[in-house]
Amino acid sequence: MNAFEADAILPLQDWGLPCEEIFLCAGPCSAESEEQLRKTAAGLAGCPLSFFRAGIWKPRTQPSSFQGFGLQALPWLVRIREEFGFRVGAEIGTPEHVDAALRHRLDVVWIGARTTADPFAVQGIADALRGADVSVLVKNPVSPDLELWLGALERIYNAGIRRLGAVHRGFSTGTDSRYRNAPLWRIPIELKRRLRGVPLICDPSHMCGRAELVPPTSQEALDLLYDGLMIEVHCDPRSAQSDAAQQLTPLEFRDLVERLVVSTESGDDLSYETQMRGLRHAVDEVDEQIIAALSERMAIVSAMGELKRKHQVSTLQPTRWQEILDSRTTAAQKRGLRNTFISQVYQLIHEEAIQIQEESLFRGRETVPQRG
Repeated sequence: MNAFEADAILPLQDWGLPCEEIFLCAGPCSAESEEQLRKTAAGLAGCPLSFFRAGIWKPRTQPSSFQGFGLQALPWLVRIREEFGFRVGAEIGTPEHVDAALRHRLDVVWIGARTTADPFAVQGIADALRGADVSVLVKNPVSPDLELWLGALERIYNAGIRRLGAVHRGFSTGTDSRYRNAPLWRIPIELKRRLRGVPLICDPSHMCGRAELVPPTSQEALDLLYDGLMIEVHCDPRSAQSDAAQQLTPLEFRDLVERLVVSTESGDDLSYETQMRGLRHAVDEVDEQIIAALSERMAIVSAMGELKRKHQVSTLQPTRWQEILDSRTTAAQKRGLRNTFISQVYQLIHEEAIQIQEESLFRGRETVPQRG
């Protein structure tokens, strides 16, 4: 991202929001009534919240679903701030939402997953935010597309927003999973690597889709050095008009916060550092062996490609590929490796092997004399 200077992003501690060990946001999926917001906020009173969240405009799949109260609900949030002292925030999806949120002086706004997927929509929001004094969070797109996520962050950055953070809420993959939206942790980890200055927040509520999974997933995010959590909390989840299954009660949220353990990137114990250096050295040596083995494997694959080209045999061998996948998975199981992990590794190896053989086939065709 040439235009994105990640080190120009303000750290969370300089956002002017309460932030103790971690950035912590909680509140209902939807603002269903002012009384519902008050009961939820009262249940969270005294919690170290960076801000209180509530959905004002709800981009629902079905038009018959609850769409939120829109403009009518913004004063409810303002009164929550006045009564309980919480900073407040809501999702925005259009320039008109931005204008309304700024008029009501919301402390935080965020761009939802469906909006992030649309560069036109994000650019419209960015233009409306230009020059605004507000903190902005950008959720990952619904699809596992890192570049879309990065692009949305850059558009908001280009509008002059420096209190800018990313929210990981999981991805829709179309596969069976215990999660509502698969974490695919490698994608936010790569975002963090490429944009080290941008705070990364986890939204375990949308990721899990089930309240009982929220606590362990929250801890997993902190173990991966996330900067904070955005969690849906409702005074009576069973009566919620949207996403009832994933919302915690205020009491459950308090219990979660008390149990969280905040991890650090490095230890302050000499024994730990000494042991870790030894283990890292061992990992480096194994990685060298893996790279050498992969290089040798691809050299063999290249020779196979030449042989296939000479005999006009397809580069894709479905039967052989299934044999490889089955045998390697079985071997991996015996060594205590997960099936899903080894399957993903060999998918990548197979794709590279096919690419190498296709390139060999292409070079061979280029040398064939063409009829004049």
